[in-house]
Amino acid sequence: MLIGLPGVGKSTAGRSAAAQLGVAFVDLDERIAFEAGKTVPEILEELGESAFRSLERDLMGNALSEPPQVIASGGGWAAQPGNLEAVVGRGIVVYLEATPEAAAKRVGDGAAADRPILAGGPVLERLKELLARREKYYRRADHTIKTDGLTDTQVGSSIAALARRHGGL
Repeated sequence: MLIGLPGVGKSTAGRSAAAQLGVAFVDLDERIAFEAGKTVPEILEELGESAFRSLERDLMGNALSEPPQVIASGGGWAAQPGNLEAVVGRGIVVYLEATPEAAAKRVGDGAAADRPILAGGPVLERLKELLARREKYYRRADHTIKTDGLTDTQVGSSIAALARRHGGL
C-alpha cells in the first residue's frame, strides 16, 4: 500500500514495483473511476466527497482481500478515519515522501483539472497545505521512502525490496 501527496509517484513507482515483483498493480483512483463509470472529478462534483470516500473505503477493502499486489491509494486516503488501521495485518504501508516543491514539479501547473484537490490556488501552495494536514497520517506508515531526486524505477526498486523483506505489500 502506497501513500503520500499527489505527485510523489505512487502510481508510476507502484507500477514499476509491481512489475519487478511480478504482481498486479491497483491504482485506487482508477478503480474508483471504473466502478463508478465517472472520472474522480465527476464523482466529487456530482456526488460529493463523502460519497467518494465511501466508495474509496469499500474498494480498498476489496483490493486488500485480493492476492498480493501493489496498491496506490489516493493522496487523502490515509487521512480518513480507520483506513490505516484496516491495513494492519493485511500488508505494509509505504509513505512515498517528497517535498511539496518536487511533487508540484511532477504534477505540473495544469494539475487542478485532473486533481480537484489541487484547485483553488497555486499547485505548490495547495500541496504545502495538504502536507500540513496529512503528514501526521503519512508518518504512521510502516516505512518511508524519500523520493526526491530518484527515478520512478529507483523508487519502485525500493518498494519491491521492502515487499520482499516483509513478504508482500
